[in-house]
Amino acid sequence: MKQSIFDARTGGVLLHLSSVPGAFGVGDLGSGAHDALDWIARTGLTWWQMLPVGPIGPGDSPYASTSSFAGEPLFISIDGLVRDRLLSRSALRAAPALSRGSSRYAAARAAKWPRFEQAFEAFRRKGGLRSSSFKAFERRQRFWLPGWRAFMKDGQGLHAFLQFAFDAQWSELKQAAAAKGIRLLGDVPIFVSLDSADVQSNPSLFRLDRHGRPTVVTGVPPDCFSADGQLWGHPHYRWSEHRRTGYRWWIERVRAAVERFDAVRIDHFIGFFHAYEIPGSATTAREGTWKRAPGRELLGAIERALGSLPLIAEDLGALTPPVVALRDDFGLPGMKLLHNAFYGDDSGEAPHRHPRHCVCYPGTHDNDTTVGWWAQLQPAAKARARAYMGWDGSDPAAQLNRLAFTSPANTAIVAMQDALGLGAEARMNLPGTASGNWHWRLQSRGAASLRPDAAERLRSLAVLTGRARATARSRAR
Repeated sequence: MKQSIFDARTGGVLLHLSSVPGAFGVGDLGSGAHDALDWIARTGLTWWQMLPVGPIGPGDSPYASTSSFAGEPLFISIDGLVRDRLLSRSALRAAPALSRGSSRYAAARAAKWPRFEQAFEAFRRKGGLRSSSFKAFERRQRFWLPGWRAFMKDGQGLHAFLQFAFDAQWSELKQAAAAKGIRLLGDVPIFVSLDSADVQSNPSLFRLDRHGRPTVVTGVPPDCFSADGQLWGHPHYRWSEHRRTGYRWWIERVRAAVERFDAVRIDHFIGFFHAYEIPGSATTAREGTWKRAPGRELLGAIERALGSLPLIAEDLGALTPPVVALRDDFGLPGMKLLHNAFYGDDSGEAPHRHPRHCVCYPGTHDNDTTVGWWAQLQPAAKARARAYMGWDGSDPAAQLNRLAFTSPANTAIVAMQDALGLGAEARMNLPGTASGNWHWRLQSRGAASLRPDAAERLRSLAVLTGRARATARSRAR
């Protein structure tokens, strides 16, 4: 097997950037992100995993982004713009309610956007659009930035400036993470939204009719969880055109992702082998067919262009031998979910079945918190879980965190909600629903805060199970 960034025994925390504390209604790259970084460093773990950080789309979903390359402007911190002398200190004053409770995207836009416009005017007056740093940024991002500006109708340069500011603040966070021994793990959705700069700039890469409407759309077929399946609605790729261009759009997409993050998870990896195609006029996912995708050819092109691929394959679902072969031939770790481990005897998701080269989670952003999952789990599955772990059923989050960390899997990652032992009220997303998702956020105090005791418990567990960074192990001696 090829050498991988995931060969070492490590652990991490799943926490989206929108979920860190912040004064303007949603988490951002300011002090809240750096506080979260300090907290993760205190655990002795290696990875900070986030969801996609691109411009969010309908329903506030990070998986419905309007660009595969740009960053979400709401993640730009106002205090960073003040520090850069583009805003006065008075800009830091915000309604106290915005610092509390869940993420409020509309309120955050209303609070931040006038400040962004003021900062841009100051940047422009000071000659920032002609500066060497801005020009260098434009050159580095020349593959996608002109298309993003056209999509946003950015005649004055405001949106280019916001991407420049996002990039600068992101670089600060990544450098701070590296100094603490923390690696950032991102997320690349396999499909892109119809209403996106990607489709507008590259329509030939997608299966559209002459009016720009998708002829086939994405989703998954009906199953025991959904009688109608899930109709995602993204346009499918025109793979013949990707092949003709040497897969350049995909190469640049992955290049941008691994420059921003140290590694990335490829969402719905199964779609690289085959994807469910639904007629563009369908209203449910009942009508559809599975069609092959050129995943081996695509991954080979990316590997030749970029070298070893620091990717995780989100391979949950109907995992067939050809999908396994595609994943393994490129040396990519797959995923194991402990929430799925107790629905039958000798489950492939149970730790004794985990290969070393995989990533183990109690649950992901699509699952309930472990406390919420346990409360709703069927009696037979509860009995299996108790028997498997020799456990009385108390403190389910702590128990599954321990089970993940003791797994043979090289990498184990727990959601922040599970690290804090929070209940169903802290769930991030309920798949198949269009609203009410993506809003959970850490608080400045209380059970849902960056509690030192929770960090210490994770650190002790990381040391005990061989997942702590060397510095954390030495402190424990």
